[in-house]
Amino acid sequence: MHPFSPRATRPTPAERVRSVLAAAHSMTVVSDGHQQEVHRLDGGGPMGHIHLHDPAEETHAASAARIPVRLEFTDIAPTPVRDRLRARVTLTGLLATPYSTDADTSICMEFGQALIEDATGRSFITLEELHDTDIDPLALCEASMLTHLVDRHAELVPLLLRLVRPRPERDMVRALPLALDRYGITLRLEHPTGDQDVRLPFPTPVTDVDQAGARIHALFAAARRASHPNRLLT
Repeated sequence: MHPFSPRATRPTPAERVRSVLAAAHSMTVVSDGHQQEVHRLDGGGPMGHIHLHDPAEETHAASAARIPVRLEFTDIAPTPVRDRLRARVTLTGLLATPYSTDADTSICMEFGQALIEDATGRSFITLEELHDTDIDPLALCEASMLTHLVDRHAELVPLLLRLVRPRPERDMVRALPLALDRYGITLRLEHPTGDQDVRLPFPTPVTDVDQAGARIHALFAAARRASHPNRLLT
């Protein structure tokens, strides 16, 4: 795996796709004129027994007819922000046999392309990029950590606003954590006429989930030290 840049402040599109696939609880499979919802039932993720391979690889079914397939994922914010849809990920490819959740062996999917669509736009990711990208160590615990912050320590969230530059507008009505990854935390600032997402990066990326608590506490410590002349920012 290629190492990430210590100066990076946000995930690459490939990292976002890997995290969405790892943390997804369901996916929609569209193939052979049929659409079915696949849910996480065994703890192995909705993709479960699907193996992505390069079209250039030789397979035992190289001469068999191929069935187009599309796997659709939605990334939903775990916190009660206004618009909870954070991203859509679509994988397209070809199958040698019809997709079935009852398959006993790994289903081989000839990779076509991966597409992620989010607030920053659309990005296409190659299979090589996916293979060369590590899963974010916080991907599987992000939801529980953010909901814990909102449910148990909601009074601390406004404190982070002291770190936002430029300072939030006075008409802001609410701030909630939107996302958490190895590079930092994203806040959604809700205004009467729209929303604004702001990144608060960690000094260095998290390399192990056990580091997350210390990184978050460091942000709170920095916020407490920051000046806050605007009394609305608590």
